[in-house]
Amino acid sequence: MRKGLLDILKGKFLVSGDAPKNWMFILFSSFLAALMIASAHSADAKVHKIAALSEEVKELRSQFLDGRSNLQELKLESSIVEEVKKRDLYPSETPPKKIRVIPVK
Repeated sequence: MRKGLLDILKGKFLVSGDAPKNWMFILFSSFLAALMIASAHSADAKVHKIAALSEEVKELRSQFLDGRSNLQELKLESSIVEEVKKRDLYPSETPPKKIRVIPVK
C-alpha cells in the first residue's frame, strides 16, 4: 500500500507502460472540469443579469406609477381650469344644451 501511494506521489503512473491511457483520462477529466467551471460562471452571470433586470423592472414600474398619478392629477377639472385661466379662458356659466337630431324617414 505504501509503495503504491509513493508511486502515485512520484508520478510513475504517468511514465509507466500504460501511461497513454492515464494521460487520456487526465486530459478528459481536465476538460470536464474546465467545462463545469465555464458552466458555473455562465450560470452566475445569468443570475446577476436577472437580478439587474429585476431591479430595472422595479425602477420602471415606479416611474410608471408616478407618471400615472401625475396624469390623473392633471386630468382633474380643477387643474384644467387653472391651466386655461392662464390663457384667459373661463368655464361657461350656462350649462350646454343637448341637440337631438331626429332622422327623417
